[in-house]
Amino acid sequence: MNMPAETVSVVPLSDHALSNLPDTIACPTYDRSALSAGIVHIGLGNFHRAHQAWYLHRLMQSGTAHDWAIIGAGVRAGDAAQRERLAQQDYLTTLIELDPETTTAEVVGSMIDFVPVEADNAALIAAMADPAIRIVALTVTEGGYYIEPATMGFDAEHEDILHDAANPETPVTAFGAMIAALKQRRAAGAGPFTAMSCDNIQGNGAVLKQTIVSLARMSDPDLADWIEANSSFPNSMVDCIVPATGPNELELVRSLGVGDASPVTHEPFRQWVIEDNFCAGRPNWEEAGATLTQDVHDYEAMKIRVLNGGHQVISNLGELLSITTIAGCMAHPKIAAFFEAVAHREITPLLKSLPGMAPTAYVDLIKGRFSNPRIVDTTRRVAFDGASRHPGFVIPSIRDGLESESSVEGLALVEAAWARMCAGLREDGSEIEPNDPFWDTLNTAALAAKTDPQEWLEQRQFYGDLADTAAFKNAFHKWLNLIWAEGVEAALDAYLSA
Repeated sequence: MNMPAETVSVVPLSDHALSNLPDTIACPTYDRSALSAGIVHIGLGNFHRAHQAWYLHRLMQSGTAHDWAIIGAGVRAGDAAQRERLAQQDYLTTLIELDPETTTAEVVGSMIDFVPVEADNAALIAAMADPAIRIVALTVTEGGYYIEPATMGFDAEHEDILHDAANPETPVTAFGAMIAALKQRRAAGAGPFTAMSCDNIQGNGAVLKQTIVSLARMSDPDLADWIEANSSFPNSMVDCIVPATGPNELELVRSLGVGDASPVTHEPFRQWVIEDNFCAGRPNWEEAGATLTQDVHDYEAMKIRVLNGGHQVISNLGELLSITTIAGCMAHPKIAAFFEAVAHREITPLLKSLPGMAPTAYVDLIKGRFSNPRIVDTTRRVAFDGASRHPGFVIPSIRDGLESESSVEGLALVEAAWARMCAGLREDGSEIEPNDPFWDTLNTAALAAKTDPQEWLEQRQFYGDLADTAAFKNAFHKWLNLIWAEGVEAALDAYLSA
C-alpha cells in the first residue's frame, strides 16, 4: 500500500472505474445512479467530505438513506475550481485515514452533484427551492456568519449584508441565497428546510438562525417571521482533524493506485453530536455513529474549549518558533507541557463531564490526536483567522475563569502570543505572511502593543470589558512584555514553573 507512486498503476477516479481500483480501496456498494438528493451542502471543502459526507456514505453502504444524497455548493469564486475537479470524477472522493501505524483508504459516493457557482447564486437558490431538498447544511468557517466577535450579535452593517438586504433576489451570501430559496418555497407551498451549521461555533444553530432571520427581516419582515416559525436550526458539534490537500496528499493517493484530483486525508477519529430538531426529516445518522440529542451544549463546550481552543494555545507559539506543523508543536516539550498545563489548570475545571468522558481524559485524547505525526496539519492553517477563533475558542474560557475567580494566567499568555504573532515576524527574524482577513488591523495593533500592551486589548471588538479587567489585563501586559523582552520560551518557562 505504501509502494512508490511510479510503481503503481493509477486508475483515474470515476463511477465506471470503481471496479478497477485496487482491492485495498473500499468502494461504494450501492447503486449511485439510483441516488436522489435530499441535502444541499454549502462550503464543500475537505472537512465536509471527511465528516458529514462520510456519515451519510456509511448509511448508504448499509442500504438506507438513498434519497438523502448531497448536492455541493459554494458562493465564492474559488469554489468553481473545486466543482470542476469533483465533476471530472463524478463527485467521488478518496478518503485516506492516517493512523500513526497504518494507512487505509475508501471512496465515498454520497455526493451526486455540485451546482454552478454564479455571482447571483441563481442555480444555488433553485437547488434549495426544490421540495426534495429537506436540509441545507453549511461549513463556511467560524468567521463566515456575520457576527460581532465581542457580542456575538448580528453584524447588520457589513457590506455583503447591506447588499443582500437591498438585493434579496440576487444575493452574494449563502444566507441571502437560503432566504431567497425559502421565499420561493413558501410561495409554492413546499414548506421550509432545516438549516444546519456544521462549523465550530458554540450554539452554531442559534447563530445561523440569528443570521438568517436578521438578514431576512431587513428586507421582508413577514418572511422573517415565517422562517423563524417554521424552519429549524439544530445545534451540532463536529470533530475530525482534516488537513488541507497539497502535493504530498496528491502523491499519496496516487501511491495507492487512485487518480483523485481532490483527495482528503484525515485522522482516525470522528464525532458528530446533533440536536434532534429537523422540520423536514433527516437521515438516521445515529445508525452511522452520530449522537442525536436535545442537549448539544456540553459536548460543544468541551470540544470547542479543549480542541479548538487548544489549537490556538499551541499554534501561535509554534509560528513564533518556526514550527510548521501541529504535531511538531506537540513534539516541542515546552509547548506540549504548556498545552497540558493550561488545559488542566484553566479550561477543564470549568467544563462538565460527558457520558463516558471526563474533561481530564478528554485532554489526554486531544493530546494524542494533536501529536499524530502523520496528520500534516500546518501551524499556519490552524492559526488562520485568529480574529474569529480567539473570540470563539479562547476568550469564553477567560470570561468563565474570571467569573469563577480562577486563574487566567495561561490564557492571558495565549492572547499575548497571538498579539506577538500578529506583529508579523518570527523569533528567527523570518516574516509571517498575512494570515487573517483583518491582518492589517491586527498588525497595526500588534506593533503598537510592543511598547504599550494595552493597545492590543483596546481592540474591544474582541475583548470588550476584558480590556479593563485587572486580573486579565495585568497578566496580559506581563506576558507580552516578557515575550518581547526575552522570547516565547522564557514566558513558557515562567508559567510552567509557577
